[in-house]
Amino acid sequence: MTTNPAPKPATNPVFQAMRRRLALWYAIVTAILLIVFATGFYLYVQSTLIDRIDDTIDHVAEVIERSLIRSNLIDLESDFSRNFSANAQEIDADHIDIDWFSPSGEILWTTNGNSDSLQQRERGILQPVYRTVHLSEAEPLRQMTEPIVINGKLLGYLRISHPWFEVTKPVKQLFLDLAVGTTLMVGVVLLCGWWLAGIAMEPVRESYQRLKQFTADASHELRNPIAVIQTNVQVALSDPNPDLEFQKSQLETIERITRRLGRLIEDLLFLARHDGGITNQKRETCNLSQILYEVGEEQQAIAQQKQITLELPHKDKNLLVSGDRDRLGRLFTNLVSNAIAYTPKGGKVEIIANPLNSINQVQVQVRDTGIGIPEAELSQIFERFYRYQPQKSSKSSSKSGNSATSESGLGLAIAKAIAESHQGQINVESKVGQGTTFTVNLPI
Repeated sequence: MTTNPAPKPATNPVFQAMRRRLALWYAIVTAILLIVFATGFYLYVQSTLIDRIDDTIDHVAEVIERSLIRSNLIDLESDFSRNFSANAQEIDADHIDIDWFSPSGEILWTTNGNSDSLQQRERGILQPVYRTVHLSEAEPLRQMTEPIVINGKLLGYLRISHPWFEVTKPVKQLFLDLAVGTTLMVGVVLLCGWWLAGIAMEPVRESYQRLKQFTADASHELRNPIAVIQTNVQVALSDPNPDLEFQKSQLETIERITRRLGRLIEDLLFLARHDGGITNQKRETCNLSQILYEVGEEQQAIAQQKQITLELPHKDKNLLVSGDRDRLGRLFTNLVSNAIAYTPKGGKVEIIANPLNSINQVQVQVRDTGIGIPEAELSQIFERFYRYQPQKSSKSSSKSGNSATSESGLGLAIAKAIAESHQGQINVESKVGQGTTFTVNLPI
């Protein structure tokens, strides 16, 4: 019977709340940046429009000054009107008004029926002065007041007024466009933020689900032997006339189970340290051939008991790697004992080690002639607590995904963790009914 994958758990409200907060903060930060950008763009466009109006005013003032200088006028009050009356219609069409003031500030001529007098601060100026004024409830005006000096003599003050609608009309439309665009963009960003938050939360959610599953599996593995220990203790305590041999048998059972619990806890601690990046490895130069030979010698008795041929590499072969000798021994102990456990009587387990000089690695293969693993199961055999259950016809040789901890399902997970902590790789190939080959590549 093959283990079926667990159904996908319901969405955790904690993760949903975190996702909403991430999306909201993403939208708020983006909204602030958009508002800052829109404000800067708005001010830039407004400043550009004002500069364009000022350039138009400067151009009109330059034309008038040249006309005055060219005419060398004396009676400015009469001649100014006569010289510019021909251009009055064109000036009105351009919505530009012109005021002419005497040196004392009295208005002498104007095209603006609602013109104000020359202000005190504008008298005696030496440079053009720009300002924005509100003469009525209608659109404000942009004005430039400039002293007209010919041959060192102040002839008067020229004021040119330009309507403000050339600024307000496009600026209002720009403000509306920016407000609508920013609002729509914030909405789009909020949706994108929700989507991106989901993507960002997915690894956390998967890690959380793995942790929950790991905790549940570990609790299950610990609960069963504890229940057996409790049962044996209760039976021993309930017997008023205890039999010493029976008590000894019960104590041996308890001792055996506690050893198994100790190995399980040690494996759990190892995997927890590996996940936390706490490896505490003793790095040294190791001869991998000697490690493999020692592992084979330790497993030889079990192989002989099952009448399995165990072929070992030559111990004098020089295959040097840098790593933790004890952990490398544990890695290959798990693989070899796993192969023996899955190989039926009369089968063969072979350990092959060869250098890969072209890529500066050593390759170790543990090959068996066991029952094999279906291709659909290969992607799961390195998962913690995963157990592949063969067909009942093979029950006598069935196995879990490991050996040294054959009932906990942690052996291959530990082997993979050790290989990765040595910057190595572990892969598996298998065919049902033909056997399985585990390949470990370790850097030299």
